[in-house]
Amino acid sequence: MVDRPVIELAVDEARQSGISHVTLVTSPGKELLLRHFEPAPDLERYLTERGKTDMLERVRAAAAGIELSEVIQYEPLGLGHAVLQAEAEIGDQFFGCLLPDDVFIGASPVLSQMIEVQQRHQCTVLAVRRVPIESIGRFGSIKIGAQDGNVYEVADLVEKPNVDEAPSDLAVMGRYVLSPAVFDALRRTEPGAGGEIQLTDGIKNLLGQQKVVALEYAADYFDVGTIPGWLKTSIALGRARTEYREEIESYLRLLLDSPPERPPSTG
Repeated sequence: MVDRPVIELAVDEARQSGISHVTLVTSPGKELLLRHFEPAPDLERYLTERGKTDMLERVRAAAAGIELSEVIQYEPLGLGHAVLQAEAEIGDQFFGCLLPDDVFIGASPVLSQMIEVQQRHQCTVLAVRRVPIESIGRFGSIKIGAQDGNVYEVADLVEKPNVDEAPSDLAVMGRYVLSPAVFDALRRTEPGAGGEIQLTDGIKNLLGQQKVVALEYAADYFDVGTIPGWLKTSIALGRARTEYREEIESYLRLLLDSPPERPPSTG
C-alpha cells in the first residue's frame, strides 16, 4: 500500500505482536514473496555507497527480528485447506493467522489485542466488527453467546450467510488466534461455500469441544482484497502521509470536477 507491499504490513503486525516465526502460505509461482524478506547484500551495498540511509534501513527492517519460512498450497481449495498446509510448521501450539488483504491501522496491532484475549480465555479468538447487514454475505457471521465488554462467546458461525440467515451483524475479519486443535477440526470439515474447505467451518467444528470467543477489536479496517477496496485504501493511506497529502487532495478536487471519461492528467 502506497510504497510498501501488503505482505510486509502483515509481517510487521506479527512482529509488533511478539511473533518471532512467520510461515507464508503461498501458491505455486509466488516464491518471490519469501525472497522479498531475504538479505539483499548487493542492494544494501548500492544504497550504502549512495548514502541512501532511509531506504537502506527500510530494506534491513523488512525481516528484522523474525524468522520466515514458506509452505505451498498447490491447489486453491480454501482458507481452511491453506491453514492445514502449515501444520508441520506450527506444531502443537496456539498460533496467529493473518490474511494480508485485510489491513488494520490502530493504536495497537489487532493481533496483539487478540493475543491478550487468548491469554485470558485460553481458547481460539476471532476478530470481528459490525458491518451493514446487507454486506454480511461477504463474511462469516457469529451467533453471540455470553458477552464481556467487547469479547463475545461464539455460539455458532455461518460462512457467507444470506441476509435473512445471518445470526448477527458481527462479521469475522482476517485475523485469528487458533488452537492447534483446529487442524483436526479442519480434517473433519467438508467443502462448504464455493466448494472450498472454509476456515470458518473448521472453527465451527471446534464448538462443543472447545470454547471460541470473538473480539470486537479497536482499529480502522481497510480492504485491499478487491480492486475498489485497494484503490480506496491507496488514496486513504496516501493522503494520511504528510508528504503526499497536498498533491493528492489537489488532484481529488480536480478529479471530482471532471467528467469520468476525461480525468485530469496525473503528471
